[in-house]
Amino acid sequence: MAIRRRKIRELVQTLLTEAKVTEAPVPVWEIARKRGARIVVESLDGDLSGFLYRDSSQKIIGVNTQHASVRQNFTVAHELAHLLLHDQEQLHLDRAFSSVRLRDDVSSQGVDGDEIEANLFAAEILMPEIFLRHDLSGRRTLDLYDEDLIPELARKYVVSVQALMFRLQYLGYIEG
Repeated sequence: MAIRRRKIRELVQTLLTEAKVTEAPVPVWEIARKRGARIVVESLDGDLSGFLYRDSSQKIIGVNTQHASVRQNFTVAHELAHLLLHDQEQLHLDRAFSSVRLRDDVSSQGVDGDEIEANLFAAEILMPEIFLRHDLSGRRTLDLYDEDLIPELARKYVVSVQALMFRLQYLGYIEG
């Protein structure tokens, strides 16, 4: 499956425009609700970070209260991606993972296109390139020894430092 980067960018731009979001943080929970999702926040078993359940009458995004707020934010964005981009499953479960880019063993192998797309969507909507470019005021690269900038930006975007670092690397601010 080819990753639909352009479609994801266009969808994110549409969502941001409709919600009149022009700066971070992006209210992804509100956007998900406006797209018909009911968000249920509760303690989930084991390493379950979230889920998407849908049928003809409802759409539910489940979020694990045992996870950090930045993880919960990413989970809502990730499950929203499944809701908007992938319609084949009635119930989709997502397990906790150690890397923002890798949801589980399957996606870490680069073979689960849906998980890769959902992670890309989550990064795009939570950390829009245009917002980051504005906040980084024309910098071409970042000084990784600046101990304040990255954590400050992560707090502003309500994401983990790790998620922000991956996004900045993807956008070319950090060489990998």
